[in-house]
Amino acid sequence: MAAEALELLARVSRLEEPLEELRALRVAVQALPLSALRERAPDIRLGSLFALLNVNDREQVALCVSILERFLQAVDPLYVIQNFREELQKGLFHPDDSVKLLTIAQVGRIVENSHAVREILNNPELLRQIIYCIGGEKIAVAKEAIKSLSRIAQTQDGLEALFASSFLVDLKNVMATSDVVRYRVYELIVEISSVSADSLNYCANSGLISELIEELTGDDVLVRATSIEMVTSLAYTKHGRQYLAQQGIIDKISNIIIGADSDPFSGFYLPGFVKFFGNLAIVDSPQQICEQYPVFMEKVFGMAEGHDPTMIGVAVDTLAILGSNVEGKQVLQKAGSRFEHLLNRIGHQAKNPPAELRLRCLDAISSLLYLPPDQQTEDLLGMTESWFAALSSQPLELFRSISTQPFPDLHCGALRVFTAIANQPWAQKLMLDSPGFVEYIVDRSVEPDKASKDAKYELVKALVNSKTIAEIFGNQYYLRLRAYLHEGPYYVKAVSATAVEGAE
Repeated sequence: MAAEALELLARVSRLEEPLEELRALRVAVQALPLSALRERAPDIRLGSLFALLNVNDREQVALCVSILERFLQAVDPLYVIQNFREELQKGLFHPDDSVKLLTIAQVGRIVENSHAVREILNNPELLRQIIYCIGGEKIAVAKEAIKSLSRIAQTQDGLEALFASSFLVDLKNVMATSDVVRYRVYELIVEISSVSADSLNYCANSGLISELIEELTGDDVLVRATSIEMVTSLAYTKHGRQYLAQQGIIDKISNIIIGADSDPFSGFYLPGFVKFFGNLAIVDSPQQICEQYPVFMEKVFGMAEGHDPTMIGVAVDTLAILGSNVEGKQVLQKAGSRFEHLLNRIGHQAKNPPAELRLRCLDAISSLLYLPPDQQTEDLLGMTESWFAALSSQPLELFRSISTQPFPDLHCGALRVFTAIANQPWAQKLMLDSPGFVEYIVDRSVEPDKASKDAKYELVKALVNSKTIAEIFGNQYYLRLRAYLHEGPYYVKAVSATAVEGAE
């Protein structure tokens, strides 16, 4: 097979029956190890295979793509760009999507190589064509182009090429293709801006970030909803947050939330704006953000107290993010009885349809109640205990009833609530005092699928790893939990059969 492949490759430029011989070549090349292909790379006329792509025969194109994909895996990216530059340029605009994908995948390999990427920077036409691939109909091609350009911009030369030359005009021309393509370019700009303060400066000086911000504060509510996602991504980095604050963008977003009450279309963009502040609080300082922008907390509580399931879901998700660390929990605690009433509402939503909102409530409860062992002060343990009690008149039974329902997602969601509180002494005492609860934990027969078995195992692990479990549960139950942990999540007890003489 290897000899046949090498012979076919050697004469690929003069194939007499292209389809028949390409079929044989594909089978042979797939059977060859990459090491053998790598050794013969300099001797093979791959340019001839690229040339065979220039036909109106779908099978021939598909065969060539398959062979080239396999072969190019074995070829050094620097060799590819140095020897097949023209072929790559043609491939990026080939009418067949499979050829575009093959070519842009090679560009992706090239930009990951510090030596090969310079060849692209020294080839303006190829770089320009990569930029125009962002506007292609095939989303996979556009995504790969964005990824490649983002990688190119990680060098100083790449930044200057994209933003301090005529290529900036090309980027803006591509943006004019359609709304969808415009947001692909914004995606690229945000990715580049997130790398460093220097990268952000280049993007800001290009004027493209200003254009994104204008869309954020414009009149089109659907555009607002899309652009806030981009701005939220920018806020994940410290230099991005500083830029948004300096430009007054965070204040503008706060003002839009204030004005949302009088906007009948605010439902389209308000969830994104609230999530922006939720993410901002968790990457920065929950207390600082909530004190500086009180409208954010007021809006979250208002949404959670309302009757729109979509808004309730967003509010619950935001509370989960906010309460995922101790500082955020303390901010929520300051809301006093209002937050306790809200917890009761979340507990009520956790047991009533729709199912998707029930699951979000369960995950939020897990996030709010979890305390890392090194942060379990008396005050904080008292706080989580009071929050748990606020969820329902019998919260442990509430989640136990959910965990016995035949819906895997909800079943696992309830188990995650138990896992969140499993390392807290007050919760361990509640579990022990609840009739049959410990037996339920070690009963493997109630877990019908892999996800449930994994979730139960995490609960057992959280209990066993707690410093207080042996003292509170007692030796007998503690040893049963340790045995469960040792046996693993999928253990099945062997059933021995005794042979009886005369039995069938």
